[in-house]
Amino acid sequence: MTATARHQHWIDGEDAEPADRAWLPTLDPATRERGDEIAAGGPADVDRAVAAAERARREWADLSPAARGAVLHRIADLIAEDAETLMRLERACTGKVTAQLRLEIDLSAQYFRYYAGVVRAAGQGGVIEQGAGVHTYTRYEPYGVVGVVTPWNLPLNQACRALAPALAMGNAVVAKPSEFTSVSTLRLARLASRAGLPDGILNVVTGTGPEAGAALAAHPGVRRLAFTGSVATGRLLAGVAAARLVPLTLELGCKSPLLVFADADLDRAVDAVVTALAANSGQVCSAATRLLVEESVHDEVVDRVVAAVEKLRPGVDFGPLITEAQYRKVLGFLTDADSPVPVTGGGPYTDGPAARGLYVRPTVYARVDPGARLAREEVFGPVLVTLPFRDEADALALANDTDYGLVAAVWSGDLARGLRLAERIDAGQVAVNGGPLTVETPFGGYKQSGYGREKGLAALHEYAQLKTVSARLY
Repeated sequence: MTATARHQHWIDGEDAEPADRAWLPTLDPATRERGDEIAAGGPADVDRAVAAAERARREWADLSPAARGAVLHRIADLIAEDAETLMRLERACTGKVTAQLRLEIDLSAQYFRYYAGVVRAAGQGGVIEQGAGVHTYTRYEPYGVVGVVTPWNLPLNQACRALAPALAMGNAVVAKPSEFTSVSTLRLARLASRAGLPDGILNVVTGTGPEAGAALAAHPGVRRLAFTGSVATGRLLAGVAAARLVPLTLELGCKSPLLVFADADLDRAVDAVVTALAANSGQVCSAATRLLVEESVHDEVVDRVVAAVEKLRPGVDFGPLITEAQYRKVLGFLTDADSPVPVTGGGPYTDGPAARGLYVRPTVYARVDPGARLAREEVFGPVLVTLPFRDEADALALANDTDYGLVAAVWSGDLARGLRLAERIDAGQVAVNGGPLTVETPFGGYKQSGYGREKGLAALHEYAQLKTVSARLY
């Protein structure tokens, strides 16, 4: 099937042909049919985008927080109004189900509404009292040009999560979305221009990581970086940022533990497990893929999870894996000679509509050895492992026995125990008995899950430099 459309870069408020006149194909993972083409960007395209951002940034930064916030509110309005088109664009390159798409589009608008409001209250500095005759104050100032590299699993949502606070604080941005899922971010940039965002403040250069992403990270005009993706790429970018002395936010992988004690509300806990497994087919960095269950109820919980998982319908309750490489990687885990026999799932669909696409059956492995590859490495697919524990100390040891530390969850009838464990688990955020982690709650990792924070007020200050000014009055 030939491509139906070509999508150019968005630079300085207009479409921009790729400098090398090269294009990259996309794929509909639900059908394996070829989709639209995107511009294959490289250093010349990044140069043009950074130059546009540099020219525009000061005027945007000089606006009041209220004026910038008004533009962000209009962007949120247009995202909401354009939801059906954005969903169509994302469905074409991700295969996501409707409920997942609606959730992500809604959250995308929420990010802009949230930062449009809080920048007026929290985006300002304060006065430091130093006695008569002295006026000392602090102020938050933007970095200037910020580079944002986003992944393929939550394309628009991840873009908005970084762009909204960066723009709210007065930065200009050059975004490099994944080459597999670029089109919704390009659409967002066009919507932002319609909302009144000045030309050059949000630029989108598409292309691969080695070509466009590396050029963006290394560009001398970029003064701050944000990256969401794999640990391996995060390490490479951290090295580039360190050599340039440029601050960097890294949101990387995880192997999130979900702890269930015998006194927990098992119905709610099981629902949370199944939701985590189905949501985006497990292609979420914060997905709880290690289920730790107290021994006395372990088998009961596994039976309940398996019964619920086997009712999930491909294309209705969950979508395909988004890239061919990820599909092959997940199948590699399932066919590894060292992998145990799953209690359900364990392979691709071989008949029906799902067999056409990159669908993997939701899979559960029970009583996995804590040292096994499946229990330690991030699969990034609809694959769950369970590990029984004896008591609270054993549960804590298992929860922390990982190189990652992004998200964890605890389910217990004893709230004090839940909170006690939350304070001792090595993770950037812990939900106890389904406590909500929302736009307002800071999000980021410990250990190899990265550093820096997204969401909440913490993200706003990630994109600003704090300056102190002190004047003697007489």
